[in-house]
Amino acid sequence: MTSRNLFSNIRTRFAPSPTGFIHLGNIRSALYPWAFARNKGGAFIVRIEDTDTERSTDAAIQTILDSMAWLSLDFDEGPFFQSQRLHRYSEVIADLLDAGLAYRCYMTADELEDLRARQRAQGLTPCYDGRWRPEPGKELPAPPAGVEPVIRFKNPQSGYVSWRDAVKGPIEFSNRMLDDLIIARSDGTPTYNFCVVVDDMDMRITHVIRGDDHINNTPRQINILRALGQAPPVYAHLPTVLDASGAKMSKRTGAMSIMQYRDEGYLPEAVLNYLARLGWSHGDAEIFSRAQFIAWFDLEHLGQSPAQYDPDKLRWLNHHYIQSADNARLAELVQPFLHALGIASSRLAEGPPLTRVVALLKERAYTLKDLAAEAALFYRTPQIDRAECAQYLTPEVIAALTELVTALQNTEWTRSAIHRAFTATLKRHHLKMPQLAMPVRLLMTGTTRTPSIDAVLELFGRETMLARIRANLF
Repeated sequence: MTSRNLFSNIRTRFAPSPTGFIHLGNIRSALYPWAFARNKGGAFIVRIEDTDTERSTDAAIQTILDSMAWLSLDFDEGPFFQSQRLHRYSEVIADLLDAGLAYRCYMTADELEDLRARQRAQGLTPCYDGRWRPEPGKELPAPPAGVEPVIRFKNPQSGYVSWRDAVKGPIEFSNRMLDDLIIARSDGTPTYNFCVVVDDMDMRITHVIRGDDHINNTPRQINILRALGQAPPVYAHLPTVLDASGAKMSKRTGAMSIMQYRDEGYLPEAVLNYLARLGWSHGDAEIFSRAQFIAWFDLEHLGQSPAQYDPDKLRWLNHHYIQSADNARLAELVQPFLHALGIASSRLAEGPPLTRVVALLKERAYTLKDLAAEAALFYRTPQIDRAECAQYLTPEVIAALTELVTALQNTEWTRSAIHRAFTATLKRHHLKMPQLAMPVRLLMTGTTRTPSIDAVLELFGRETMLARIRANLF
């Protein structure tokens, strides 16, 4: 948790349910309220909605916090846990009961299902019929024995609930379409929509920035807030994030965990930059720093249409950030990927400096995994394919290569000097660069796909060059 100016009126929150991993669509609901709070000098609060004890797990909670930490989405308060606030929800429910704004309902689950079946058969929208709702002049039956009641909020039965959504514009619901919401189950546990209201009220949330799958919850939450004497916050409902196929991004359809992007070799600044543009824009700007994003972010430029995930664009952005990254940082980040390829730390110490290797290779890399795969060539003993070498090692090339090795024994060991030795040898033997560079690549690395051969040889060093070519050629 970091220290911020907590005297600002702006207070936003991220309130995930810890029921699995967190994907791009989920974390966007953290990024935008975080950016808005940072832009306004306000406070960003994290709370974990973990009242679903059957599905919530400690591992999922840790994944949420790890994902935020990886993207550097720091928060000012929290994390708060709904499971630790049950006494507070009970207090508010008791206040609503005392004020006649909530009531006990003894309708059983079977009775409710039977009611809904009859309503559907009549072509009606299934809803609770208010049979236990107390009204002036209405006589309620005696509570049935052995039935633990649920608690329902006494929703207004007339008029409308409306708000001006910061993304969607004016939205209005008729109260006749909203039945009396259950705010506590028969075992006493509070329900999602009620907990959200109490949390937002207690935490003085001024702006609720979340996915538009919550729009149908909003009128119910507004009515409960008003019953508690509270003004609703500003709501901004973000359009859905679609996956590459055009379906709603979800865990069930193969969406990747945020931490999987880290494990696949993406840089956090690339993911944050990409995620920022997945529903918000600042003119035509495609690439921007974290500081620029905070300075530019506003609610007015949130998009109204669903945003579609484009993996190629994310790779392009990651390529840009790898190219721009500090070499020492890249070397540190790429080491775990090299270890995963079987390159021990001792081999890294014996080979060329990793900072110089990544400096040479990063122009070609789209992920840290790509970078590690290329860098591994400098720390492995090459597996030479003799048949492939034979395609390149004609008598003319062998003669030129023999002369090149002699020249390289005595030349200054710089890239420019190595290049001059190649050029002079090619000229004397009337060859073109690929005719000599390809077999040298094979003998040095076991592959013909490397950066410029003079740069590769400079990194390997004179002794390694001589040892490998002599061992595999003479």
